[in-house]
Amino acid sequence: MTQNALQSSPLPAEELRCTAVLQDALTGYAGVRSAEFDLHKGRLVLEYDPRILRPEHALQLTRQAGRTAWERVQHCQEQSEEACAACTRRMGQGLNTHFQQLAALEEIPRARFERGRMEIQLPLAAAGGEAALTQYEAAPAAPSEGGKAPVLGRERLEILFTILTALAALLAFFGERAALLPPLGSTLLYGLAFAAGGYYGLRDGLEELFSERRLNVDLLMILAALGAALIGQPAEGATLLFLFSLSNTLQSYALDRSRKAIEKLLDLRPPTATVRRGSRMTTLPVEDLVLGDVVLVRPGERFPIDGEIIEGASTADQASITGESIPVPKQPGDTVFAGTVNGNGALEVRVTRLANDTTLAKIVHLVEEAQDNKANTQTRLDAFEQVYAVLVLGAAALLTLIPLVLGQPFQPTFYRAMTWLVVASPCALVISTPASILSAIANGARRGILFKGGIHMERTAELKVIAFDKTGTLTEGKPVLTDLHPWGEASPEDLLRLAASAEARSEHPLAAAIVQAAEERGLPLAPASEFQALTGQGIEAIVEGAHLWLGNERMYRERRIRLPEELRARLRALENEGKTAMIVYTQDETGRGGGFLGIIAVADTLRPDAADIVAALKRLGIQKTVMLTGDNARVAAAIAKQTGVDEFHAELLPEDKVRVLQDLRRKYGPIAMIGDGVNDAPALATADVGIAMGGAGTDVALETADVVLMADDLTNLPYAIGLARRARQVVWQNLAFSLAVIVLLVATTFGAGLPLPLGVVGHEGSTVIVVLNGLRLLRYMPS
Repeated sequence: MTQNALQSSPLPAEELRCTAVLQDALTGYAGVRSAEFDLHKGRLVLEYDPRILRPEHALQLTRQAGRTAWERVQHCQEQSEEACAACTRRMGQGLNTHFQQLAALEEIPRARFERGRMEIQLPLAAAGGEAALTQYEAAPAAPSEGGKAPVLGRERLEILFTILTALAALLAFFGERAALLPPLGSTLLYGLAFAAGGYYGLRDGLEELFSERRLNVDLLMILAALGAALIGQPAEGATLLFLFSLSNTLQSYALDRSRKAIEKLLDLRPPTATVRRGSRMTTLPVEDLVLGDVVLVRPGERFPIDGEIIEGASTADQASITGESIPVPKQPGDTVFAGTVNGNGALEVRVTRLANDTTLAKIVHLVEEAQDNKANTQTRLDAFEQVYAVLVLGAAALLTLIPLVLGQPFQPTFYRAMTWLVVASPCALVISTPASILSAIANGARRGILFKGGIHMERTAELKVIAFDKTGTLTEGKPVLTDLHPWGEASPEDLLRLAASAEARSEHPLAAAIVQAAEERGLPLAPASEFQALTGQGIEAIVEGAHLWLGNERMYRERRIRLPEELRARLRALENEGKTAMIVYTQDETGRGGGFLGIIAVADTLRPDAADIVAALKRLGIQKTVMLTGDNARVAAAIAKQTGVDEFHAELLPEDKVRVLQDLRRKYGPIAMIGDGVNDAPALATADVGIAMGGAGTDVALETADVVLMADDLTNLPYAIGLARRARQVVWQNLAFSLAVIVLLVATTFGAGLPLPLGVVGHEGSTVIVVLNGLRLLRYMPS
């Protein structure tokens, strides 16, 4: 809860903190967008994503959150803190009442649902302050296994209703044929079959019709079944509803697999953590951890929270976050992520992010949002569905009225119109895209690739050009010492020791590379005095009583110190290799003795797999690979040659990169920009697809890019493009198949008198087939 909310609310701040525990518990679940709980009015409003949660799921999560919230309030009371104790004494019975009610949601009479919204009014009245809070005694939770009140989910009810529809229809049909049932008995059984088979379709269709003014294809099926019953064909209507119910049940099961593939990410995080408080260890729910807590993680355990290692060394299996298949070494100062697995060392980790702010939680949140960010194909189909459904219904009316006006008999005319309603309905067409896109997004998330929506996956599949930022993308972004070329009588050790002694006072990344190299060789560094950094040139300092310069050619040109030709040639050769070369020169205090000690070269090393990745992209059919950098042209040329990119652009300012991307798009088509997500934000925004690397370590990458590669490497880039293209292929397969089935069924309905049951089989069967075809993307692997 924000500080502004605490200040503006009429409730005491302690009371707000105490009641906010329910909201915090609820918003930690995948699919929950927001939760507001008013203690005194006894009202809870929950906004959720209907693509992830059904209403019964929302009820179940709320019940679980009620238990969690009360446990946390009790824990607060046990701490005997003055403010907390006063708060819980004043509200304790009211909180107990509310949370117990929430733990037994099936007993609450006043729960109202809209699409994506649930409002619960608890029996306790709002009026009254402390007295009112203590007058009501909560109804006890219904006993159940494990102390949990059972909730029969919609999936189970759909299965039950499908079975009931089949049994009732079969009993009515055979009982009627064998004259074992009176007409009233068969009528009642058919009525039961219609009620069970059409319950959810009618409810969902009417809900969407009245709340969103949208004509749902479910209503077309219900109308067709009722029409069949109206003309004395209840068996065919019941068959329609049975197959319709069975198809919806199979769709729910299939799509639930995609949802669970995403929701399982949160299950990776342990529910509790072992925390060191003073000299003792205690186990707490991860939601109770605060910044700065020290958590003990034993060998083989999952990390419960994001944090920084302060003691111990181990490895971490980060596949669930970054997709890396090899465990990563960890030591003090390194970052670890919730849900990843500790190796064979015990670690103490300082908490740096709260439970709802971990990288894992953000991944789940981004994937949930991605499901709302529809692909262009899906958006167009959603708009088409409404127009098409109205046309189908209007055509059914015309197919009934026109033949009747022309003197055709009512029963066959109306029967044909009802068959038309079934075979022309676009169920398979509408479900074809979301089933495929959702499966592909889940596949990518498991691999450490986050697509922020179907639209970005669709654009990734269309890419023609890949533009790389150089530093930190094609290169490691960490300069290292590459060459030591002593001059005259100087030894390599003396050259490096004196240079590192002077550079130890500098904060420049190149200086850090030189100092690190000297430390790795065990060279003792001398103290430096009168240190001065010369912008664009180098540094100077007094080391061991002598004046020492370390810098580029410009430094010596401005001091009119002439470089020997052989030394200049060596300098050029190193720069042509893409290295930053620095000349070391020394003079004694009189300004007469001394001379050149040699050249030190430092370079930002190329990623070992950069050339392989560029080659893989070309094999995928990417027309152009480009490198953009602010570095000088000689360094850029050397890196471009080593990686095999088709062209490079050097010495670019951020606005120059935007211009280059726009030119490339005009020449070749859709373009992606790949960077670390921290800088080059204008370029990432300009590209058709902005791809950020290393999202596990940077919030900026998670926020700014369209696609995030969680690991700090390029290996998942070809996989992401291949997955997006495969998803596009599956979508078009589904669209073509579903359209072909509709055309075939319509043609046979009017050309060959297709009976209604066969039309139902073709219609519902095609719907299940496109869903199952989309689910294959969950198991996609590149060939």
